[in-house]
Amino acid sequence: MQSEDLVPTSKRLRPPVVAVTGAASGLGRAFLAKVASSADFRRVVAIDEQRGDVQDVTWRVLDIRDPLLANRISDVDVLVHLGADESLDTDAAERRRYNIRAAQTVLTACAAARVRRVVLVTSAMVYGAAADNPVPLPEDAPVAAEPDTGLVGDHLEIEALVRRSLRSHPGLEVTVLRPAALVGPGVDTVITRHFEAPRLLVVKGCLPRWQFCHVDDLVSALEAAALGRVSGVVAVGSEGWLEMDQVEEISGLKRFELPAGVTFGTAQRLHRLGITPTAATDLHYVVYPWVVDGVALREAGWKPVWSNEAALRELLELVQGRHAVVGRRLSGKEATITAAGATVAVIGTAAIVRAARRKRRT
Repeated sequence: MQSEDLVPTSKRLRPPVVAVTGAASGLGRAFLAKVASSADFRRVVAIDEQRGDVQDVTWRVLDIRDPLLANRISDVDVLVHLGADESLDTDAAERRRYNIRAAQTVLTACAAARVRRVVLVTSAMVYGAAADNPVPLPEDAPVAAEPDTGLVGDHLEIEALVRRSLRSHPGLEVTVLRPAALVGPGVDTVITRHFEAPRLLVVKGCLPRWQFCHVDDLVSALEAAALGRVSGVVAVGSEGWLEMDQVEEISGLKRFELPAGVTFGTAQRLHRLGITPTAATDLHYVVYPWVVDGVALREAGWKPVWSNEAALRELLELVQGRHAVVGRRLSGKEATITAAGATVAVIGTAAIVRAARRKRRT
C-alpha cells in the first residue's frame, strides 16, 4: 500500500489557497478577478502596496520586496507572482532593480514559508528573435536572447534566479510562463507600439511571423499553472501564426523596408541618445520570428480562446489614435507626420545629433 493511500481523499483533494502579487492592477488584477470566485481555490489572497477593488478576497497590503513577506504567506499553498514593473517609461536601471529584488524576495519568502508552488511570468522573448529561428520554436528550445537593458534582460535575470532557487530550495516547485507578444487592455510594449507606427518596419531579406497571446488566455494559463496542471517552463500563445501579408491585410498598414545594418545601428544610437525608450535588440522582436509551440498546455487540455487574427484586431482597436515610431510615442506636431516620413524623421534625428556632437568636438 502506498503512503498516499493512507491520506483521506477529502484532504488530498482540498483546494489550495492561492496568493497573487501585483493584485491591484494590470495582469495581477485580471488574474485575481478570474480566481476570486473559483471553486478550485479554497481562498484567494491579494498582495499589493495598495488595496484594489476586487471583492471576496483577502487583501494584504505590503511591498513584495519586504523580507517580512514570508510571515504574510505562511497560510498559502500557491503564489502567483505578477508584481513586476513592465513599463517602458520607467528608468531601465530602476526597473531592473525592482524586478530582480521582487522576484528574489518572492522566491526566498516562498521557500521559507513552505509555499508549495510558485508561478512567474517572463516572456517567450527569452528564446530570442532571429532570421533563422525555426517556426515554431519548440518549447524546450535554448534561451538565446541577448542580455540588454530592456525588459528581455529583466526576464533573463529572473529566470536565472529561478534556476538558482530550484537548486537552493529543491522542495519548491516553480512554473515559468513564457507568453508570446501580449495583447489586451492596458498592455503597452515595444510590440504594441510597433502597430502605432504609420508603417510596419521590416528588415530587407527577412519577414517576421506574428504570434500573439491575449491577456485572457494568459490568465487561463496562469490558472492551469496555479492548479499544477502544467509545470516547469511553459510557452503560451495563440495557435499558429500570421504571415506578414496577412498582417498587412488585417491592419491596412504597409511595410517599410530598411537594411538590417541601418535599422539596428540607428536604433542603438537613438536609444543611447535617449530618443527612444527601448534597446536596439528589442527591434529584433518586430522584424524576426519568435513563434512558440505551447506543447505543455496543449497536452494539459488547455486551448487559447483568442486567435492571432482576433488578437491583432483587438490590438489595432486599442492603439487607435496613438502614434509611435521605433517604440517612441509621438504627440502633437510629430503625430501629423505621415507614412514613411515619420520613420525617416526619427532616423534623421540621429544623424542630426551626431553631426552636432562632431561639430562641438572640433
